[in-house]
Amino acid sequence: MDLAIDLGTANTVIWAPNRGIVVNEPSFLALRHARNNGTTVEAFGREAKRMLGMTPEGMQVIPPMRDGVIADFELAEKMLAHFIGMARQQNYGVRPRVVIGVPSEITSVEKNAIRDTAYRAKAREVHLVYEALAAAIGAGLPVSENKGSMIIDIGGGTTDVAVIVAGDIHEKKAVKVAGNAMDDAVTQYMKRNHNLLIGEQTAERVKINAGSAYALDQEREIEIKGRHALEHLPRTVLVNTTEIREALSECVSAIISAVRLVFEKTDPELLGDISDTGIRLAGGGSLLKGFDLRLRHELDDVRVEYADDPLSAVVLGVGKLLSDPKLLAKVALS
Repeated sequence: MDLAIDLGTANTVIWAPNRGIVVNEPSFLALRHARNNGTTVEAFGREAKRMLGMTPEGMQVIPPMRDGVIADFELAEKMLAHFIGMARQQNYGVRPRVVIGVPSEITSVEKNAIRDTAYRAKAREVHLVYEALAAAIGAGLPVSENKGSMIIDIGGGTTDVAVIVAGDIHEKKAVKVAGNAMDDAVTQYMKRNHNLLIGEQTAERVKINAGSAYALDQEREIEIKGRHALEHLPRTVLVNTTEIREALSECVSAIISAVRLVFEKTDPELLGDISDTGIRLAGGGSLLKGFDLRLRHELDDVRVEYADDPLSAVVLGVGKLLSDPKLLAKVALS
């Protein structure tokens, strides 16, 4: 049995041949700490994330991934084993061959950690590929052709920018600014400018519903509920969408700077190809309202398009590699 895995900071997505996406869960665990029984895992994924900010005494919600790599090896192993078990269904006794997408500037130590975690989670064979390359494949870019293609994959912990030619990455840049950093920026803005403390899930909802990278056709006010930082009482604050855009501006600028840096290092001939094919966007963070418009504005009207399924581009690309052993052998990391 084969499995394609996008082991992301925000979500873990698993794809299986002939079945499609079989697991799509937040990368969280809920732990219960007991004096006599030690620590046990109470919940995984969506069920665990629902507890964020609402855990009773003795409970803790933890993301074992940070910035696209493993922050807690033991918990990552438990989480991955659980999700692989969900994906295996009736083939539970069969150890799967897995291909996992990883950030483009991952270190050798981090690569070994992900491999070891997958093997301990009962994989029989493990291959790693760059998420940027997988996202480009999943987005339908002509990565095997002798022409340049550009992908920007904005995940939960990391943004990958890459130029790909003939099945290889020509230039790349990864920055640890993505969806989670945007959530944190909203949280810090509300505390700094409105003395309002909000939780992670509230910040994420504000980003999705009111966040933008470019001026909206119709700006509006939204209500944000939290706790007053000084009075420690429940408080509702009216905030304009222009403020949320201001809160996110530093994150957006950091991503655009990474794109410019890749442009500066890319051969002029390949830039001509990119002008023809355009830039493709993938990852949940790319869905920030107006991000494509902001890129076009900043990059002199270079065509910018979204992948057909931005949220699943990485895992769909990894899935295509599962069925193309020749290309997988070429792009798999040593």
